[in-house]
Amino acid sequence: MSFPKGFLDELKGRIRVSEVVGRKVKLTRRGREFVGLSPFSNEKSPSFTVNDDKQFYHCFSSGEHGDVIKFLEKTENLSFIEAVERLAAEAGMEMPERDPFAAERDKEAATLIDVMEMAAQFFRQKLQEGAGAEARAYLERRGMKGVTLDQFGIGYAPGDDRAERTALLKYLKSKDITLEQMTEAGLVIAGPDIAEPYDRFRNRVMFPIADARGRVIAFGGRALSADAKAKYLNSPETPLFHKGRVLYNLNRARKPAHDEGTVIAVEGYMDVVGLAQGGIMNAVAPLGTALTEDQIQLLWRMSPEPVLCFDGDKAGLRAAYRAVERVLPLLKPGHSLRFALLPEGKDPDDLVREEGGDAMRDILAKARPLSDMLWEKETSTGQWDTPERRAKLEADLEAAVAAIGDPKVRGHYAQALRERVAKFFGGARQLQGRSGGYGQGGYRNERFGNRPFRGKGFGRGETYMPPVSPELRRSALASGGAGDNGREGLLLLTLLNHPELLENYAEDISRIEIRTPALDRLRNEIIDIAALHAPLEREALKGHLLSRNLAEIARRLEAGTAFRSDRFAWPDAAPDEAEAGFLHTLARHQRAIGLEAELKAAERALAEDMTEENFARLRAIHAQLERTETADGLG
Repeated sequence: MSFPKGFLDELKGRIRVSEVVGRKVKLTRRGREFVGLSPFSNEKSPSFTVNDDKQFYHCFSSGEHGDVIKFLEKTENLSFIEAVERLAAEAGMEMPERDPFAAERDKEAATLIDVMEMAAQFFRQKLQEGAGAEARAYLERRGMKGVTLDQFGIGYAPGDDRAERTALLKYLKSKDITLEQMTEAGLVIAGPDIAEPYDRFRNRVMFPIADARGRVIAFGGRALSADAKAKYLNSPETPLFHKGRVLYNLNRARKPAHDEGTVIAVEGYMDVVGLAQGGIMNAVAPLGTALTEDQIQLLWRMSPEPVLCFDGDKAGLRAAYRAVERVLPLLKPGHSLRFALLPEGKDPDDLVREEGGDAMRDILAKARPLSDMLWEKETSTGQWDTPERRAKLEADLEAAVAAIGDPKVRGHYAQALRERVAKFFGGARQLQGRSGGYGQGGYRNERFGNRPFRGKGFGRGETYMPPVSPELRRSALASGGAGDNGREGLLLLTLLNHPELLENYAEDISRIEIRTPALDRLRNEIIDIAALHAPLEREALKGHLLSRNLAEIARRLEAGTAFRSDRFAWPDAAPDEAEAGFLHTLARHQRAIGLEAELKAAERALAEDMTEENFARLRAIHAQLERTETADGLG
């Protein structure tokens, strides 16, 4: 965000750096400066100075240097905008408008914020009433104390019977909230063909989801009924809420994360709440999906090496390996992830409740570095007792290293993995040095010969790109097929024609990342319909979609030609064929999301620095795309 000329100068002129810093650091005046112990490192002799005349602070022990805005960013885990807003409020200055329409959008957002706060109050109230008895019993069984429920604002959405399915709608209507506002906030399901609008959340324990400023922007609901098709249901995308850009409990965890020096990312709301009850306050959770790039950046704002905590079973390991794939393109010097794996069959909430907070702290203290998880991911899936198998392992490791965006980090990973491979193979062969493998120098491949590649100007200034096969050009991976003509559409088309899959896989489909807004809405509504009307047949599902004004999206999927060869997605496919195809596509989609992130990072790196190394990296990812295409039968 850019500010009018002079705004930041006036703001810093009104705020003394020593006054803001003095809230965190005990300062002593020495001449024209103040000195104190560094808030950025553990030291016994003061090396931290503040100068109000020059409007800066400097830490000689850590090298940290900046103005009052940067100090708040560093010590409070605030964004630049949030730090400016806080200082402007202290200085009595109005924040400038960002563009001619900013004030109107802010006013609209503030109105929806008011609606969400009313809903949060309603859910908290219902938890304490007679209708909330089952929810209270569930929370008691999970060991939740009253003070914890109050701290996190946990509530209850009334049940599914006809009288209760509009309880929130009636409450908000009594507060003069319009149906349009309720729908826009994602609280009520309504449409021109729905005779009687009704509440989105029913018979669920409700967890308010707040933004970084602590304002409720969405909800997550945990089903109480064992028959519910989705155990957890989040608010849909709204003007306030974009789930890939939010972390649950972010607002409460920022200061404890700074104090502890790290932040913990767990899998669900109850894990966060359970850890807090055990005294571990620096935990957050993604909202039902694998970590997104935006969420990783949020974690890095709180700590350079966040700890991701996963269950120790096969599903937890798969989730950890997906996180490895997602973060590789984003790595930069000093920023990584660590991984804590729990005993099989335990989640953080269970562990804290049964064994106490210290048991969880022991697990976190043993968190493993990203490089270890990458090595385990690549080596744990096969036997490496033949030359061909060893060559495959090396090729897979080369592709993984090639996905790393930062050249310095990539170089260190290349060196570390070369040493590990040599030790793993017992020193039986000399690994290639700078002229081959692991993202260093040229990239050897029989398709393109053994020549090294140049970056800028292969003699005449042109950029040489690797040849791409026709099959790859048609691949959904290479063409960014995450939209109506890609895997998202194929998954939803399969569900439209085989809604019986929702019996077992509603939870899986609710968790995947769907980037096309229309298809994301269709996915959310299908899950909601399944929860209300199970068991669900094909024609019945279409009728419900028609009543919700979504039949056109479904019709376009069925009328398209992109999926004609995918027979499992169509009505005449046998149930076992449809299930196998659906699961295969689901796995391909999750892999594609990771590869797309790697490809974008490689393209950015090559555009910024046309070197042999960056070109080799891009080509390695293209090769990986072709291998994926061949394995999955794309084209």
